[in-house]
Amino acid sequence: MLTKDVQPCYTTGNETEIQQKEVYMFRQRFALLAVSFALAFMTNSPARAQTFFEGKTMRIIVGFAAGGGYDTYARAIGRHLGKHIPGNPTVLVDNMTGAGSLISANHLYKVAKPDGLTLGHFSGGLFMGQVLGQPGVEFDARKFEFIGAALGEDVVCGLTKASGITSVERWMASKTPVKLGGNSPGVTPDNAARIVKAALGLPIQVITGHKGTSAIRLAIDSGELAGACWSWESMKVTWRSALQTGDAAVVIQVVAKPFPDLRNVPLAINLAKTDEARRLIKLGVQDAAAYARPFVLSPGTPKERVELLRKAFQDTLKDKAFLAEADKAGLMLDPLSGEELAKMVVDLGTLDSAFLAKLKGILYD
Repeated sequence: MLTKDVQPCYTTGNETEIQQKEVYMFRQRFALLAVSFALAFMTNSPARAQTFFEGKTMRIIVGFAAGGGYDTYARAIGRHLGKHIPGNPTVLVDNMTGAGSLISANHLYKVAKPDGLTLGHFSGGLFMGQVLGQPGVEFDARKFEFIGAALGEDVVCGLTKASGITSVERWMASKTPVKLGGNSPGVTPDNAARIVKAALGLPIQVITGHKGTSAIRLAIDSGELAGACWSWESMKVTWRSALQTGDAAVVIQVVAKPFPDLRNVPLAINLAKTDEARRLIKLGVQDAAAYARPFVLSPGTPKERVELLRKAFQDTLKDKAFLAEADKAGLMLDPLSGEELAKMVVDLGTLDSAFLAKLKGILYD
C-alpha cells in the first residue's frame, strides 16, 4: 500500500533501453581504462626491464685508447657484467677517443639512445670542467644516470730514470721545465700536473693531446716526455715493467694517505706551504679522485633499467671469477655506488666562486 508521500515510479521501454546503453558504455570505458593501466604497468615494471636485455648487445664506450687504465677496467668488467643482468646480454667494449674523453661524454649525452644498452666510461674530471665552464662541454652532468665506479683515481706522478728526476728535490732543482704527458684540459693527467705546479712551484710543462695513458707511455718510452701524473691503481698495472726494472719511479703522491707500497714517497699536500695550496690539492685532485672513473647511462634511461644495472654492476664487482681475474692482473678495487657518484656531482655546484675562479685559471689559462 502506498502512502501519500511516496509516488510510484513507472519506467517506459525507451528509458530502460537508454539506461542499458549507458551502463554498457560505462563498462566499455572502464575496461579500456583498466587495460591502459595494465599496459602501462607492464611497460614500466621491473619484470619488463628484466626481459628487455634478453638477446640484446650492450656496449661500454670507453673515452680513451685501448691499453690504458680505463680500457683495462672496462674490458675486465665487461667480461663478467652480462651474466649478472637478467637476459644475459652480450657486452662489448668500444673505444671513442678524443679531447680527453670529452667526445665520448658528449656522445653519451646527446646521441646514444637512453635505453640502457650503452654505458659510458670517461673521465669524471669533465664534471668539474662543466662547473668551470670548460669549452666543448655539451652535457649537464647532473642529468646522467650513474651506475657506479670500480675505484677512484688516486694520483701519483711517475718519472723515468732517464729524465734524471728521481726525487722531489731533484725536480725542484731542475733548471728547465719537466715535460709531463696529458690528454686534454679537464682530465686527470692534465689537472693533476697543473695543480701540482701551481701548489708546489715545481717546474712543469704539460704536453697534452695524447689519447690515453697508453699513448703517454709510448711518448715516455721514446724520450719525448719525462713522465706523467695519473692513478697509481692504473700505473702499477699498465706501467709495471718499467717500475719493476727501476726505469721509472713514483716521485710524489697527490693523495690523502700514502699507499702501503709507496710509504717512502712524499705526499704533495705535506709539501704545500700555504692553506690555499693545500686546498687546491685537496679539492682539485684528492676529492676529484672519487668520481674520476664513473660508469654512466644517458639521461632519460628508464629508472627500472637504471636500478637493474646498478645492482648488476655491484654484483659483478663481487663475482668470484671477476675477483680472481682482477687479482691476477693486479687491478685494485674500491667501489662506489651510483647514488654516491650522483651526490658528489651535485655537490660540485656548492664550491665557492672565488675558489672556482682560481682553479679555472690554473687548469685552462
